[in-house]
Amino acid sequence: MQKLNTRNKILNTAFELIYKKGFNATSIDDIIKHTSYTKGAFFHHFKTKEDLGIALISDIIKPGMEKVLIIPLITTKDPISSIYSGIENLLLNAELFDIKYGCPAINLIEEMSPVNKRFYMHLSQIIISWENAIEQSIEKAKQYKLIRSDIVPKEVSCFVISGYAGIRNLGKLKGYECYNTYLEGLDKYLKSLIIN
Repeated sequence: MQKLNTRNKILNTAFELIYKKGFNATSIDDIIKHTSYTKGAFFHHFKTKEDLGIALISDIIKPGMEKVLIIPLITTKDPISSIYSGIENLLLNAELFDIKYGCPAINLIEEMSPVNKRFYMHLSQIIISWENAIEQSIEKAKQYKLIRSDIVPKEVSCFVISGYAGIRNLGKLKGYECYNTYLEGLDKYLKSLIIN
């Protein structure tokens, strides 16, 4: 149990530091300094810093995104509201993220996916899962005649995810005002899919 607690404390500390400073700018020494553990404890749980990064994706980022963005779409009877409320919650719930640092997943995608194949693969899987959840919920809504039959689910998922990624970055510069503007536009777009 103690080993699991040590691993989790290292992971959570690393997550906070990497979220604020970036993966490459955060050293193993930085992480150790912010925990009460030794390098030996770090390397007992993570053979390399890259392994730590993959664990962050698998153990923290992926479950968090699944909880907020994917599972609600799989279980919803109202995909339009579920898509909107998932994005709104991520943007406006200050307990989840600090606006000035953006989204941990999007930050890692930008920083690491172009230069590290393992990061690319793990981060891609999260985005693919999110795309699939959006597309399946949109397809289900079409079958139940809740949205127009000409709607292409892939287009909806691309629009929603790229909009989220972009607004998280713009929010670093412009603050909550741009989030509210984006959410108004997203709401209008999603409502335009509904059969009148």
